Amino acid sequence: MTDNVRQIAILGAGGLGRSAVRLLEQKNEFRLVAVGDSKGIAYDAEGIRSASIDALEPTGSVCSLPEIGRETDDAAGEVIALNKAGKVDAVFLAVPNLPNDFIPSLIVRFAKEGFDGVIVDALKRTSAVQQIVATEGQISDSKVLYVTGAGATPGLLTAAANLAAQSFAEVEEVKIWFGVGMKNWDTYKATVREDIAHMPGYDTESVRALSDADIERILDETHGVIELHNMEHADDILLERAGVATCEKVNVGGLVDTRKPVKPVSTSMTLRGRTFEGKVSEHSFVLGNETSMAANVLGPAFGWMKAGLELHDRGIHGLFSSADLMPKFVR
Repeated sequence: MTDNVRQIAILGAGGLGRSAVRLLEQKNEFRLVAVGDSKGIAYDAEGIRSASIDALEPTGSVCSLPEIGRETDDAAGEVIALNKAGKVDAVFLAVPNLPNDFIPSLIVRFAKEGFDGVIVDALKRTSAVQQIVATEGQISDSKVLYVTGAGATPGLLTAAANLAAQSFAEVEEVKIWFGVGMKNWDTYKATVREDIAHMPGYDTESVRALSDADIERILDETHGVIELHNMEHADDILLERAGVATCEKVNVGGLVDTRKPVKPVSTSMTLRGRTFEGKVSEHSFVLGNETSMAANVLGPAFGWMKAGLELHDRGIHGLFSSADLMPKFVR
């Protein structure tokens, strides 16, 4: 590149992917050049604008974007080819991780097929991140620098827990309690499905088989609010890998209101620990209620992408997480 602007691709054009387009439009250091989904890909070396994406129907594909879109059933392969041609430096994965091994298998493909750059995800489930960890050798042997669990939780709150832990000789508990509000669940279908998969009686496979009408029925039964406790959230394995706390000391839960944009409860991380003097205390980190789920996921994700790109420039590859690196603010 001659202008020192990083060329970014997004895989996934649902609610999170489309919000990422709007965020990147406000950044000068990153230029969004490619967006792929299950039906096609759009590429524009000058940058893809949010107006184009916003014009799509909720279920529409980027393949229908005039002049820059085309059909393909292999958007990931197209992005790998763009990377090999020097046209993409980094990828944000905004695709739903259903089935649970979808993103882990995708990473293996990127590594095997010679992707040379940075990849960032916002994975949630512990079991999915465990599968990523199982591929660490293949990632390290490739030219990929991969940052996993780099959203809000895991992500922003995981990093906050790591930072808070530094005051203590021993961490006794990490509690993450989040609140998410959305105008309607259709905006973030994949996210809501993944949340329902954490409810008693459901898992990723059973939720994957549900129709939209089934999801509507479940939400009607709960008056649109999903309450989650003791979630299988990857904050636990990431903090354990970082040496902060064992998995059983990390507890994640929250409330998701699928019918109101206002958060039903503030999102917070509270870490309780014992200092070297033997005192027990807590540090808390609370997110502003006005910040949306998209803002708290995407801002950190691209911050970790920037940090990853700086390391990649120095020849560093391999697997990292939100508990390993400090994100860099993207201007």
